[in-house]
Amino acid sequence: MARIINQVAVFGLGKVGELVADLLGESGFKVVGYDAAARPDLRFETKLLDVQDAEGLRESLRGVDAVVSCLPFHLNIAVAEAAYDAHVHYFDLTEDVPTTNRVIELAADRPGAAFAPQCGLAPGLIGIIGASIAKTFDDIRSIELKVGALPQNPTGLLGYAINWSPEGVVNEYLNDCEVLRQGHRQMVPAMTEKERVFIGGIELEAALTSGGLGTMCETYEGSVHRLDYKTLRYPGHFDQMHFLFDELNLRDERELVGRMLVDSKPPVNDDVVYIHAAVEGRKNGHPFRENHVRAYKPLDISGRTWRAISWTTAASAVSVVELVADGVLPSTGFIKQEDITLEALFSTQAGRHFAEQGQV
Repeated sequence: MARIINQVAVFGLGKVGELVADLLGESGFKVVGYDAAARPDLRFETKLLDVQDAEGLRESLRGVDAVVSCLPFHLNIAVAEAAYDAHVHYFDLTEDVPTTNRVIELAADRPGAAFAPQCGLAPGLIGIIGASIAKTFDDIRSIELKVGALPQNPTGLLGYAINWSPEGVVNEYLNDCEVLRQGHRQMVPAMTEKERVFIGGIELEAALTSGGLGTMCETYEGSVHRLDYKTLRYPGHFDQMHFLFDELNLRDERELVGRMLVDSKPPVNDDVVYIHAAVEGRKNGHPFRENHVRAYKPLDISGRTWRAISWTTAASAVSVVELVADGVLPSTGFIKQEDITLEALFSTQAGRHFAEQGQV
């Protein structure tokens, strides 16, 4: 069967966008990349674009079937609205709730194209894993989802490195978190409900952070007693962040904190992405808990070594594009990450990396 998506525009050719474009090319798509800075060194066609130029943004979507936005979250709404006007399929990596709410509105108003935000790690892959496990249970008591993007060899009290967007890190630490408690949606403070977690003998700590569940609370409200998302860090990290935000009174200085973190904890090349999903309930009539635990490390793709956070995010996003293109997922309307099966993701060219890597 012929694909419904053949040519894809990728906006933002940074840490993840460049690899998204490369993986799309490996999966058989024709790709054109757009960035604010010239990138003539890449293996695919690139063009300059200021996404705040509304006319230029819409012109860039002429002749393509889909767009994947790898831009900072605050630029995604403009891209989604341009995709809406151009009648092209839309994908992004956002964890920002207002952005996703706007995408949901656009999908409802014009169901002729697929709108699939939140295609990264969390929300994204972790929700696909949790929902796929949940489908095997007779009834579900809890779904606990955790992700951590960390240095393999941490130093200092924070034990951290900014390998991802500093804006995103600060937002997930400060914005309230949506959870299910007693089957009902609630908003609770971030960086609370800390717990110890061990993965492959490594001790970590986890605390609630915002944005990682996407639309899952709405999906599972009334059918799951407890649902939450937590970020994994090395022990002591969240105490230090509470000191920074609360004792130093920097909660209202998000941009400053982001700059401080990048300056003091710059990116590293030896990172690791920890995935921990657990579902409790009854299976085959008996109480049961099923865990899905992985540790993804840097990976060689097309002759280049990519950080774990980059390839896991990019591969997850490209897998969703493949599934829509091949008719496995709907080609119209809003697509929830929890409606995607892990088996389907593993079957894609990009998703095979998850099936082959990460054993603990």
